[in-house]
Amino acid sequence: MAQRMVLRRLLAPIFSRKLPQCRPVPLVPEVLAQGSSSRPTAATPRLARTFSTTKISNVTFNVQDGPDFQDRVVNSETPVVVDFHAQWCGPCKILGPRLEKMVAKQEGKVLMAKVDIDDNTDLAIEYEVSAVPTVLAIKNGDVVDKFVGIKDEDQLEAFLKKLIGC
Repeated sequence: MAQRMVLRRLLAPIFSRKLPQCRPVPLVPEVLAQGSSSRPTAATPRLARTFSTTKISNVTFNVQDGPDFQDRVVNSETPVVVDFHAQWCGPCKILGPRLEKMVAKQEGKVLMAKVDIDDNTDLAIEYEVSAVPTVLAIKNGDVVDKFVGIKDEDQLEAFLKKLIGC
């Protein structure tokens, strides 16, 4: 009981403060038509601009279904690293970005396909995935290498070099 009273006394000034009242400014077509060419005044809101600091990767893609896997992985002329993962898998969340970074360093010599085993159980069964993360190296439609679990960057680099050099 005494603890509650002490907390109330300490927290009362924080929660009893009144925040400054802000007036919403309506966005009417005239304001939006002004764009960034005119200087915004107090009555006109600034238009938000968005930008991204991450590089868009064209070497990593998500597999949607079996035919997509066949088209983009098995029929690919470029070697493909296939990452079988799951949203609930902690080690997958560690390995995925690490593997993506290593594949991006290869500058298009190898592609990376990400397969969610919960969405594509048929592919997981077909490629005998019994644990996640499982990573396959596929070249000319054939599995040439495989590992299960987390690997450090040196081991991933050796795995990729072996795939490229096959």
